[in-house]
Amino acid sequence: MNFIRTEIPDVIICEPEVHGDSRGYFMESFRRDRLETFMGRSVDFCQDNESRSSRGVLRGLHYQLPPFAQTKLVRVIEGRVLDVSVDIRQGSPTFGKHIAVELSGENKRLLFIPRGFAHGFVVLSETALFSYKTDQYYNPESERGIAFNDPGLAIDWQLPENELKLSAKDLKQPLFEEAAFFDFNTDLYG
Repeated sequence: MNFIRTEIPDVIICEPEVHGDSRGYFMESFRRDRLETFMGRSVDFCQDNESRSSRGVLRGLHYQLPPFAQTKLVRVIEGRVLDVSVDIRQGSPTFGKHIAVELSGENKRLLFIPRGFAHGFVVLSETALFSYKTDQYYNPESERGIAFNDPGLAIDWQLPENELKLSAKDLKQPLFEEAAFFDFNTDLYG
C-alpha cells in the first residue's frame, strides 16, 4: 500500500496495490500494521459503516466531540464521490482549510481522516456505495456539523447547489465560525 500526505499532512490518501487479471482483481483494502508504521502511532478501528446514495446526495459535514471524536478510513466500493475533510483543530497551521479528494470504485483510493476534522462527501456518479471504518462508536449526543455551503470554507462540491440532496439535519448545520472546535495542542488520542 502506498501512502500520500495531502496538503493537510494529517489527512492521508491510501493507495492499495491492486492485482488484476482476466478473472477480476484482488487487493488488501486495509493493513493496520502498514498504516501504523506510516503514521507512527496505533489505530484501533471498532465500527464499520456503509451507505448507498444516489447522484447529488451530500452527507456532511459531520464530526463527533471528545471523548467520542472519530478517526475515519473511508472508501468507495462502487461509483464516485468527492470526499471532503475540514480541519477544525483550533491552533493548527491548516485550521479552517479543507481537502477534497475523489474516491471511486475505479481508483480504489482510501482516505484516512484523523480526529479533529469535519467530514462529508457528495455522490458524483448515478449511485455510490460508500464504506468507512471508525475508531469510536457512533454517539448521537456528541455529533455536530458544519454547513456544507459555508461561504468562508468555499468548498467546490463539483455539482450545482440545486442538484444537491441533503437531509433536514444537514440543511440546518451552523456556519464554521459557530462550530465547536478541537484544540490542536490537546492529544486527541490520549
